[in-house]
Amino acid sequence: MSDLKPNETFTTRDEVAAEKDWAVAKAFFDNLESKKPRPPKPTNAVTVAVSSRTLFNMVEERKIWEEEGLEKYVEYQQEHENEPLKPGAAFPFVKALMTVNTRLRKLYPDSEELFDVVLMTNNHAQVGVRLINSINHYDLNIERFCMTGGKSPIGYLKAYLTNLYLSKDSDKVQEAIEAGIAAATMFNPDMEVELSETQLRVAFDGDAVLFSDESEIIVKQHGLDTFFDHEKQNENKPLAQGPLKCFLEALGKLQKKFYTQNERLNCPIRTYLVTARSAASSGARVLKTLRSWGLEIDEAVFLAGAPKGPLLQKIRPHIFFDD
Repeated sequence: MSDLKPNETFTTRDEVAAEKDWAVAKAFFDNLESKKPRPPKPTNAVTVAVSSRTLFNMVEERKIWEEEGLEKYVEYQQEHENEPLKPGAAFPFVKALMTVNTRLRKLYPDSEELFDVVLMTNNHAQVGVRLINSINHYDLNIERFCMTGGKSPIGYLKAYLTNLYLSKDSDKVQEAIEAGIAAATMFNPDMEVELSETQLRVAFDGDAVLFSDESEIIVKQHGLDTFFDHEKQNENKPLAQGPLKCFLEALGKLQKKFYTQNERLNCPIRTYLVTARSAASSGARVLKTLRSWGLEIDEAVFLAGAPKGPLLQKIRPHIFFDD
């Protein structure tokens, strides 16, 4: 899936060296006796980078860092390193990614086109043992770590060929978006919701998420009537892409691997468009844009300004990308 990677600028010499390094690493892993699956080749994988505070609930630990300082925080983490951290906002999403990988490996045992989860954190390496113990406790297949010792990890995202970055820090998310990487700030749900354990469900807002914010700006500056006229006049002109379009594209490529095996009705990935747009007044341009991109969306919900909450409670997505 290398065509989805952000702004790759490797020279031919770099590519050759990287291929040799990967071949050595693959041979080494293949010779090991392990029940854990080997991580996929980064240039083929859909790489999702998650922060430690997004994967795990570290509210208590964060409070120690803010109130007592770094040294006390590290000391606390080391003293409690055999106590698994509690699941955080991204935990169900990551588990769902791994469910998809299990299905893909059964259909395509030698394929490298899989999800690859990277733990991307500005934690110090001294905290790493607790993070590793927690990941092993929950049997998460996360082998790639990046611990930057207090510095921002954003500069490493491109080196890890990241398709999507998830964090609780909105400043880091904005920094990643400005670097051309799809990213989102994750929040804990207001109430605990039981999510599917057999199907990854990903919901997207439309404007400023899958598509650019050009139409949203017209609404704010000129009102709904002008917006409706504008969308009608430009119905056959595709909207510019938004920050999450590439991730929908990556999901679509993995979905097609199931479709070619006659698994469309049993596909473990399902995508949703949940938009405040009106279908009759401004929906056609959205659907035609997706068609022009060659992308499918499994379900499209046009709410005409109605609240999204009740529909999301019905869909129960593992993640909803909203602006």
